[in-house]
Amino acid sequence: MSKTIAVILAGGSGERFGSELPKQFIKLAGKPIIEYTLKTFQEHPLIEEIIVVIKQEYEEKLWNIVKENNFYKVNKIINGGKDRFGSTYAALNALEYEDSNIKVLFHDAVRPLVDKKTIDDVIKALDKYDAVDTAIDATDTIIKINDDWIIEDIPNRKYMKRGQTPQGFKLNTIKKAYQKAINENKRSFTCDCGVVNEMLKIPIKVVKSTIKNIKITYPIDLYIAEKYIQMGIEYDLKEINLEKLKGKNIVIFGNSSGIGKEIEKIALKYGANVYGGSRKNGLDIRDKKHIESFLSEISNIDVIINTAAILFKKPLDYMSEKEINEIIDINYKGTVNVALVAKKFLEKTNGMLINFASSSYTRGRANYSLYSSSKAAIVNLTQALSEEWDNVKVNCIVPQRTKTPMRERNFGYEDPSTLLNPSDVALKTLKLALSDKTGIILEIKK
Repeated sequence: MSKTIAVILAGGSGERFGSELPKQFIKLAGKPIIEYTLKTFQEHPLIEEIIVVIKQEYEEKLWNIVKENNFYKVNKIINGGKDRFGSTYAALNALEYEDSNIKVLFHDAVRPLVDKKTIDDVIKALDKYDAVDTAIDATDTIIKINDDWIIEDIPNRKYMKRGQTPQGFKLNTIKKAYQKAINENKRSFTCDCGVVNEMLKIPIKVVKSTIKNIKITYPIDLYIAEKYIQMGIEYDLKEINLEKLKGKNIVIFGNSSGIGKEIEKIALKYGANVYGGSRKNGLDIRDKKHIESFLSEISNIDVIINTAAILFKKPLDYMSEKEINEIIDINYKGTVNVALVAKKFLEKTNGMLINFASSSYTRGRANYSLYSSSKAAIVNLTQALSEEWDNVKVNCIVPQRTKTPMRERNFGYEDPSTLLNPSDVALKTLKLALSDKTGIILEIKK
């Protein structure tokens, strides 16, 4: 069986992204983009070795990520060239193998959502071909123009594809192509398949990739990638066994009714140690001293879940000052208080803070403007804290309309078949609590 090596190209500057920090280190759902990329190749059973090409000034930063995540397949981090061509050539010089069966995959560090199947397909295709590209269908009509922006040709879209990475090669093939390009003083290529295609004129097999394998180039790409991650969370959570709750120390703010009560019930069923607090038993999250005193009595907290919230369904100008202050102080300032106090306790266990928002966060809703805006604030707070905090995971649950006492008080009777069951929300909350995710806004739908 031939050896397969992954080369991760991470030499970008982040100039087009508009960031001083190279975009591979920008956080996506709470983790550096490159961490997702390395994790995928680290966990792939056919990848035996990983080499990363990066600018010298970021080498130590990358080694820290490698060590923190035990990415043991990474055995070299080398300095790249001034462009893509130079970076690939530097990697080829670091690959001191002569075996003609060696396979090497080149992948952009800022394509963090590449999946196992795409990598599988590239490696398998290299059994028959010396060079393999990945691509997806072109959904727009492609036009060819001249310098005056006049159309010269409109190719058949059926044959037009959008190239991605990984690109795979037999090692001796890619080395031969690059050496020939250097001998002929050619280096203006957009990708490694372009070098092989022009220099060697050999067949290059194309395997189908996925639309989510996007390259993070502009800020909007980060937003799209985050949405793809959120869409995939449901599948990931199905694999988590709630038996792992046994012995976990879980704190729930707002456990007296609704979703909080259901979380407590299920956690206890699976053997967790649950510590609950709410206004009904004298714990007020508007007071940081209350929170501090409560948490100080608990050892080794693994998860803190804050479901506490209040809703008054009426137009803003019909609300009393007391009601306005209560919503702001409990829904938003209370969440901030819990986070501020929780951090030092969760740092000790590398634990997780789970906030609760609502599907109303996506737009301001008439007759509960303060509730919906406070929930939007909680989503933003969660995303920000997941980037600020290195040793604490921070996530947010966003359920659609759920059958809870608070909702019944404000909306009256509603067809139960149109509402989420609190136990369904509780189950997914506890599965998220057992994951390694951070920066996730988990939308739970009926």
